Amino acid sequence: MKRIILLSVGYWLLAIGCIHAQVLYRISGNSAAAPSYVLATNRIVDMTFIDTIPNVFKCYAACNKVITEFAMQDYEAIAALRQAALLPDSVRLSNFYSHDQYLEIDEALRINLGMGLDQLGRMKPSYLAEMYRNELLKKWLNYDEDRSMETFFEKVAAQSNIPVYGLDDIGETMYMLFDREPFHWQCEELKKVVEYPEKEVRFERSLLDMYRYGRLSDMAYFVKSPDNQTSLSFSDYKVYAQRNQQWVKRLTPYLREGKAFITLNAIYLGGEDGLLAQLKAAGYRVKAVNR
Repeated sequence: MKRIILLSVGYWLLAIGCIHAQVLYRISGNSAAAPSYVLATNRIVDMTFIDTIPNVFKCYAACNKVITEFAMQDYEAIAALRQAALLPDSVRLSNFYSHDQYLEIDEALRINLGMGLDQLGRMKPSYLAEMYRNELLKKWLNYDEDRSMETFFEKVAAQSNIPVYGLDDIGETMYMLFDREPFHWQCEELKKVVEYPEKEVRFERSLLDMYRYGRLSDMAYFVKSPDNQTSLSFSDYKVYAQRNQQWVKRLTPYLREGKAFITLNAIYLGGEDGLLAQLKAAGYRVKAVNR
């Protein structure tokens, strides 16, 4: 009996040890001069979670550059993004909603953001939806933008004068944030987020649970599932899948040189169309660290 209990405890500890191995991957082969690493991140997760990922700091120390989706330390680019979030002077949100819908959105923004459409009405619907969603995540899932693991290594690299490169340029980032959906879809998305905030929270909580167990493929399937009725939809996943193909090409010089530490949101990495599968298809060896 004692032996059975000890074996059970041992298997449980082994399982716990394997959980985080699935978010850190070693990329090698295909004429790479040295290995590179890909870390799957989740923006809601606190930076202290990084301490639980075996060998992540050792892998980071072996690298001489950081690659991310968009280099957020570029303050001029951030200013350009804020400008891009503004509606043209000729467009008024009130023209795209009924009177009652407009009032409902206005009230929701006032309650959660402390500002209504009289102050925020110049912003694009996609930007307002993201702001509102962030407040939901802060309230219900303890999201803290300043402590997010997503930007941790980017900040550390900037402080250490290690180069940080973005896979998307400013124009592509603005497109992904503000223009990948037609304007009327953006308006509908903002209305849905306000009407059904509980769906957004449940969706993000499920993704968070999957991430903590390293289930990257499940995250991808969950996003593109027909049952997903949230603002992050199947159409978004198709855009991500197409972008992954382009990212593999842009990663090629960094991977050929080696010693690149790549940090990307986990929803881009898993599944048959994810970046990890695309890297394998391009001839790279992709292996989970500490499997």
